[in-house]
Amino acid sequence: MEVAKKLDELGVDAIEAGFAAASKGEFEAIRLIAKENLEADVFSFARGVKSDIDAVIKSDANAVFLVIPASDRHLKCKLGKTRNEALELTEECVQYAKDHGLTVEFGAEDATRCDFSFLKELVAASVRAGADLVSPCDTVGILTPERTYAFFSDLVKEFPDTPFSVHCHDDFGMATANSIAALRAGAKEVHTTINGIGERAGNTALEEVAVALKLLYNMDVSVKLDRLYDVSMLVSRLAGVPVQPNKAIVGENAFAHESGIHTHAILEDPLTYEPIPPEIVGRTRRLVVGKHAGSKGIKAVLNEMGIYPNEKQLKEIFFKVKALGDKGKRVTDADLKAIAESVMNLPKYRPFKLKELTVVTGNKVTPTASVKLDVKGETVVGAATGIGPVDAAINAVRKAVSMVEPITLDEYHVKSISGGTDAVVEVIVRLSKGDKTTAVLGIHGDIVMASVEAMLSGMNALLTNNEGQKCDSKICIKS
Repeated sequence: MEVAKKLDELGVDAIEAGFAAASKGEFEAIRLIAKENLEADVFSFARGVKSDIDAVIKSDANAVFLVIPASDRHLKCKLGKTRNEALELTEECVQYAKDHGLTVEFGAEDATRCDFSFLKELVAASVRAGADLVSPCDTVGILTPERTYAFFSDLVKEFPDTPFSVHCHDDFGMATANSIAALRAGAKEVHTTINGIGERAGNTALEEVAVALKLLYNMDVSVKLDRLYDVSMLVSRLAGVPVQPNKAIVGENAFAHESGIHTHAILEDPLTYEPIPPEIVGRTRRLVVGKHAGSKGIKAVLNEMGIYPNEKQLKEIFFKVKALGDKGKRVTDADLKAIAESVMNLPKYRPFKLKELTVVTGNKVTPTASVKLDVKGETVVGAATGIGPVDAAINAVRKAVSMVEPITLDEYHVKSISGGTDAVVEVIVRLSKGDKTTAVLGIHGDIVMASVEAMLSGMNALLTNNEGQKCDSKICIKS
């Protein structure tokens, strides 16, 4: 429900909310979404089976994506039917759905591997029965942009009054390019998913298509681009599927710059290395420190933190950052701040200190955590539940901190960095407060403590960027 509402606010035209016949939970989810009176049309997936269509009708969805195999391989292996039987099934099911008041989008499954003349027969049968839209699916992602353009151009020419949609999978990494090629050839709708999630290698990514159409093809799109990142993070969190750091548009590194050559130019003119202004898609530019960083980039990041080293101090900080990077260590904002404080002999101001953490978990026990923090000299407590001990602990910290500061957890990554049951774990979190962001590392033998330490370090980094310090002779001191 939360995702559907955000998609509607984002401005998508249609939402395939699920597969009504798949399970009671799926059916109920579609029914609840359909009752929300969203601006977007609410679809349910269905196979060429009347009971599937009946489930869609009962769910109160106003539209159905009705999928029937088109290729001989799928007809034989999945349905055990002939081409003629597939044609009859198509007309029968489309007509049945239309008779019950549904908008019908007919999906010809595996259309890009079927006999093209038969595909046209299948399209014609669906149109005769009243299909409102036809989607010849690239089910296994084998199209190329050139073939996509020719494929859809031929169909649009053959059926000029039939609106076509494009449904691509990303098995060869061409889903976005193929989808845009289909739109150029005359397709009227494009199937996408947030972050490109989906079966196998995923589907066409909504954020990639929307931004490409707007910035590369100068086309107006209904999608509110500045909300893309927020929706991406929501879907990633709720689906439990992390976004790869180098993912276009929404990845952690999409607007991050480390190389000294790059950051030097970015500081002069962002367009030198940014084809997409980050604010257009709800992002902010981030300069990253590491072994490729230049002194100008490091200085800019420190200045954003309210730290102003002189040339000698900057040179020492620069070499220490390089040394860490050469050891293969990721240099986070908190690491840089610690290095600078050490070199400049600055007092370490930590507004958030952990006083006490208790986590309860076990079989048939809802994971629960309580936390006691020292926040600027005051004791603040928070308690929360979660789907596991880490989630509960983080939720407790967030609840306690929210009473004082509006800080958001944007990303969370964890990995084991040593083997065995006593493995040390590394947790990386990215937090934001307003337009400020920070990435922080936590390392501990206990994943809960690693997570909490990373959270608190990030919160301290964010808060001390803006509060508790004043600048005197270009050296930040605690006020």
